[in-house]
Amino acid sequence: MASPSRVDTARRGARSKVKSTKLLEVLNALEEEESGNNREEIFIAPPDNAAGDFTDEDSGDEDGRRGAQLPGSMLHASVVSEDSGTGEDNDDLELQPAKKRQKAVVEAQRVWTKRDIRPEFGSWTASDPHIEDLKSQELSPVGLFELFFDEGTINFIVNETNRYAWQKSVNLGLTAQELKCVLGILILSGYISYPRRRMFWETSPDSHHHLVADAIRRDRFELIFSYLHFADNNELDESDRFAKVRPLIVRMNCNFQKHAPLEEFYSFGESMCEYFGHRGSKQLHSGKPVRLGYKIWCGTTSRGYLVWFEPSQGTLFTKPDKGLDLGGSMVIKFVDALQERGFLPYHIFFDKVFTSVKLMSILRKKGVKATGTVREYRIERCPLKDPKELRKMKRGSFDYKVDESEEIIVCRWHDSSMVNICSNAVGIEPVRLTSRHSGAAKTRTQVHQPSLVKLYQEKVGGVGRMDQNIAKYKVKIRGMKWYSSFIGYVIDAALNNAWQLHRICCQDAQVDLLAFRRYVACVYLESNADMSSQGRRSRRLETESRFDMIGHWIIHQDKRTRCALCHSQTNTRCEKCQKGVHAKCFREYHTR
Repeated sequence: MASPSRVDTARRGARSKVKSTKLLEVLNALEEEESGNNREEIFIAPPDNAAGDFTDEDSGDEDGRRGAQLPGSMLHASVVSEDSGTGEDNDDLELQPAKKRQKAVVEAQRVWTKRDIRPEFGSWTASDPHIEDLKSQELSPVGLFELFFDEGTINFIVNETNRYAWQKSVNLGLTAQELKCVLGILILSGYISYPRRRMFWETSPDSHHHLVADAIRRDRFELIFSYLHFADNNELDESDRFAKVRPLIVRMNCNFQKHAPLEEFYSFGESMCEYFGHRGSKQLHSGKPVRLGYKIWCGTTSRGYLVWFEPSQGTLFTKPDKGLDLGGSMVIKFVDALQERGFLPYHIFFDKVFTSVKLMSILRKKGVKATGTVREYRIERCPLKDPKELRKMKRGSFDYKVDESEEIIVCRWHDSSMVNICSNAVGIEPVRLTSRHSGAAKTRTQVHQPSLVKLYQEKVGGVGRMDQNIAKYKVKIRGMKWYSSFIGYVIDAALNNAWQLHRICCQDAQVDLLAFRRYVACVYLESNADMSSQGRRSRRLETESRFDMIGHWIIHQDKRTRCALCHSQTNTRCEKCQKGVHAKCFREYHTR
C-alpha cells in the first residue's frame, strides 16, 4: 500500500487540469501505487504550439516513415485529471476518458503467382489533329513561343505589374511592347551573359550590346523588372507558398496541355529550379545537376515536352492522397490533367521515388498503364528471390511474380546491381539479349533483359531531356524577388516546348535550340524597340518575316541600292523583304 503522504500528494496533483512531468517519474509512481481507486490516465501529447507556428523548411522525407526520428522535445508526458469545478477538495476524482483509437482498415493480402502478366488495356489508336493543324499553319519560332506566352498572358502580366506598381505609389505605365522587350533580354541572357546585367548598356566597346541598348533604356528595364508581378497581393492564398506566381502557373499549365502532342508514352519526375536565397521552399536534391533550389514535379512526353508542372511545397502544405505518399499523389494529379483530353490508355513511366504497388492499382482502375522501378519495402511482401541468392546467379537472371487479382507484376533483375521494377501493363516476354558493360572484364557482354525493363529504359528519360535542354541556355538574369528564378524557369520551359513543336511541325527546315532562342530574342528586341525617345539612334526595324524562311525570292532591280548585309552596291533584292541583298549574302541575311 502507498503511504498517506504519497496519496495526498497524488490528490493535490490531480486537482490541476494538466500536469506535465517526466515520463519516467510517472511510470515509477504508477508501479509503486497499488490501490486501483486513484488511477490517472496518461497520454503522450505534442507541444502546445505544434499546430501553430512552423518553419518554411521542407517537411522531410516524403515517403512517410518519420515518426521514429521525432526528437524528445516534440513529445512530453501529461497527467490528465478533471476537477469537480466546485473549488473544494474532492476525494473522488472525475477522470477524462481516453479517446478510442480508430481501427485501421486492414487490406486483403495480395496473392502472388509465378506467371507473366495478362494486361487488359487496349492498344493505342489515337491521332492528334491539333499537331496536324499546327503543321498546316507553318508557324515561325516566335509564333510557336506565343502559343504559350499568348496575348492573354502578356496582357495579364502587364495589368498585374501595373497594379503592383500603383499599390507602391508608382505610375509605371507598362505596355505589352515593353514587356516583350524585357522577355527578349531575359531570353538573350541565356546565351550571352555578363557579370553585371548593366554591362549590356555600357558604351565600352568590349561589352556594349546594341540590340539591347537600342530596344529599351537601362533604367526603364530595371524599373520594369523590379515591379514585375503575377498576382494581386490582396487576394493571395496564405496556404499556398507559391501564391504570388499561382495565376501564371495555372495559365502555363493550361497552354502547355492545350498544345501538347498527343502521345502514348509520358514520363514523370522531379526537376530543379536553381535558387540560393533564404526562402524556406528551397530543397537540397543531391541526385540532380541543380542540387539546391525549388523542386518541381514535372510530367513530360518521352521527348521532353513539358505537359504539366507543379512546384513542391512539402507535406505541410500539400496533403497526399489516402494510401499514397506525396510523390504518388502528384502522379495522380498529372494523370487527371492528361485525362482532360480524353480517357485514353496512356503509359506513364517514373522512378522509385513514386512507384508502389498501391499506385499501380489506382492507375489501373483509372485505365492508365504505368511502369517504374520500385523500392524493396513497397512491393507488398511479393515473394521474390532474395537479392543475395540472385546475385550469385549469372548476370541477366531475374525473378518475377504477378498479383492474381489486379494483374500487377513485380520483377527483380540482376544487372550490375539489383533492379526492382513494377508494372500494370508490360510483362516479361519477350525476353531479349542486350549489350551491357562489364566493369570487371572491361568489355561489353550479352545478358537477358525482360521486356518491361527494356521499355522502361527507352521511355523514362523525358524529364531528364527537358532538364538538359533548359540547362544549356537558361535565363541568367536574376532579381531580388524570390520568384525571379522561377520566372526564368517558366520562360525556359516555354521555349523548350516551342522548340519541341518546331521539331515536329518543321521536318524540312529544322534549327537547333540555340538558333531557335536567338531567333525569338532578336525578333522581340527588334520588333518591339522604342524609337520615340529623344537621342535614340534612328534605324529601320527588321521584322519577324525576315527570319521566317517562307516565300523569300531574289529578284533583279533596275536601280542599284545598298546590300542590307554587306552594304555594298547591288542590283538584286528580296521580293518579300523589299531590301537590296546580294545573291551571296541572301542566305546569311535571312538566317543570321
